[in-house]
Amino acid sequence: MELKPYQQRVIDDLIDFISMLEKRQRIDLAFQEFWNDRGVSAEAYKNNVMGVPHVCVKVPTAGGKTFIAVNAIKPVLDAFRRLNPNRPDFVVWLVPSLTILDQTVKALSNVDHPYRQRLNLLFRNRLEIYEKKDLLQGAGFSLDTVRGQLSIVVMSFDSLRAKNKEDRKIFQDNGHLASFLNFDEEDYLLPNYDSSALINVIRYMKPVVIVDESHNAETSLSLEMLQNLNPHFILDLTATPRKNSNIISFVDALQLKKHNMVKLPVIVSNHKNKDDVIETALILRHQLEEIAKEEEKKGGKKIRPIILFQAQPKTNDDKATFEKIKNYLIEIKIPEEQIKIKTANLNELKDIDLMDCDCVVRYIITVNALKEGWDCPNAYILAALGNKSSPIDVEQILGRVLRMPHVMKHSHDLLNLSYVLTASDRFMDTLENVVKALNRAGFSERDYRAVAVESTVTVSYTHLRAHETDSYLVCRLLLE
Repeated sequence: MELKPYQQRVIDDLIDFISMLEKRQRIDLAFQEFWNDRGVSAEAYKNNVMGVPHVCVKVPTAGGKTFIAVNAIKPVLDAFRRLNPNRPDFVVWLVPSLTILDQTVKALSNVDHPYRQRLNLLFRNRLEIYEKKDLLQGAGFSLDTVRGQLSIVVMSFDSLRAKNKEDRKIFQDNGHLASFLNFDEEDYLLPNYDSSALINVIRYMKPVVIVDESHNAETSLSLEMLQNLNPHFILDLTATPRKNSNIISFVDALQLKKHNMVKLPVIVSNHKNKDDVIETALILRHQLEEIAKEEEKKGGKKIRPIILFQAQPKTNDDKATFEKIKNYLIEIKIPEEQIKIKTANLNELKDIDLMDCDCVVRYIITVNALKEGWDCPNAYILAALGNKSSPIDVEQILGRVLRMPHVMKHSHDLLNLSYVLTASDRFMDTLENVVKALNRAGFSERDYRAVAVESTVTVSYTHLRAHETDSYLVCRLLLE
């Protein structure tokens, strides 16, 4: 897996900034001169963590932020070694949720994954991926091991905010970390905590810190979290930088379209009621899969289109909760193994590789549990099942259907689009939420098409076979 040209440009920008920093020896002057050289009058550098270079890369959703981060590690550490050749190569990779943590650890640890393969190439197979629990237990983690490798510890923001007993362990005395107690210097210690506490071991490493989805880490508590790590360098990655971000590189959404990273535009259609939304979603998914099968016969890549049903929270009997949706799907003879639920308390997607050719999942029911950190290029349709009298809140979840399968343009246009189906009297409010979601993902209001569907779809899913002569019924309905 090679860097896309726009991804390589981000890495080049980072290297240029580091070179400027080494030349000027002052972060604010390096930041100013970096942008002056590009003919841009940038805002003054925001010194969020005193004395620590803290810069941001703006990349739209589906732009490959994680792969950019993987490739950013080496140039930052190379500069670090020039300052202190004896310091271990240590990276703290911060994520905002357990979902993203599990996803990141799995990808970086899997020797067959492109991210890990890239790291192995850059660091000659001398690296180890840790979670917080590994460090607390001293599992394969000692002063001798970290001196001979790149060590990446993936942690959630909450691990450093010490809200509960489990999170506070990072600040407690720890006999498993005895090998780190022979440090020559003590000014790195966080006051009032033992030198054997994991937080002080990390502080001694003076880590490079990568902050994924950094827009979630801009509060005063989050800045204190970063300061406590005693970082050497902080790199933020986000589609929506906050006002106090020091942006050194940004990716135009057009680049993602050019390189077939996203399914755009989003086709948004409004229906009479939630039953019509479900019915239309089922038929549309079936049509897309039939198209995909025909394309595969002609030499195209395998695609198994998936619907994301956005259910409603349990508050009253009238709402389309995830249990009701699943029961309905089973009633109309959809095999239960094709249906999975992902909510805050129930995760039937755990350990399922949705991109596996043998995977059978075609329907995923959620509320807002997929709002970040879950990406499946096969997800094509978002069926939002809110009350007809209220706007549908698709803002948090729309990004999940934007990623393009196989990062290539498919020969049939309908496989290059994503779809949102709603039922609301306040359709303009829903469209506003779609635009917000696109903006949040780094795109614009030009990246959707709105369709108001006047007629009720009456074709039953169980009778689809009888209507295959009109194989693009719903797709035409949406696009005309």
